[in-house]
Amino acid sequence: MRIILASGSPRRQQLLSQIGISFEIIVSDADENIEGPVHNQVEALAKRKALAVKPQVSGEAVIIAADTLVSVDGRVLSKPADKEDAFAILNVLQGRKHTVYTGVALIKGKTLHSFVDAADVYFRPLCNKEITGYINTGEPFDKAGAYGVQGRGAVLIERIEGDFYTVMGLPLSRLCVALGEMGVDIWW
Repeated sequence: MRIILASGSPRRQQLLSQIGISFEIIVSDADENIEGPVHNQVEALAKRKALAVKPQVSGEAVIIAADTLVSVDGRVLSKPADKEDAFAILNVLQGRKHTVYTGVALIKGKTLHSFVDAADVYFRPLCNKEITGYINTGEPFDKAGAYGVQGRGAVLIERIEGDFYTVMGLPLSRLCVALGEMGVDIWW
């Protein structure tokens, strides 16, 4: 069965490849402006992305779409616009807990299945020099919350409570269960 990833995210592509899933990419052009509680936003955005790609897919296929947001004290921290914004975001995160939410939507035929997974991430206290040094790596700029857990940003993190892959942008275990429920056997 064809698997379509409705995302241009290199991290999501890496994760699907890591677990041996062959897939095609069709990047969604869905509007990502949305309001409401964070867990509702990521689920609605994942559904919106999957539904935007559906008309471009013919034949039997499963479309996978996801969206990830970082929240601290109920405030969404998106991708930084520039170095100053990255510094402000990382300064807010340093020395405290924040929550990463990833919403996933799958479409097979007329069936739409979605879920949200969340993980708490604890940053260690950081000095300005560390924040600036990390920003200078260039890593923060295409990531919600201005850091990548899978890259050099790992040194900023004290601990994670929840699924590491949720923080990376695609909760693999829950995704594979959902795929199985849709008749996709990832082992064959």
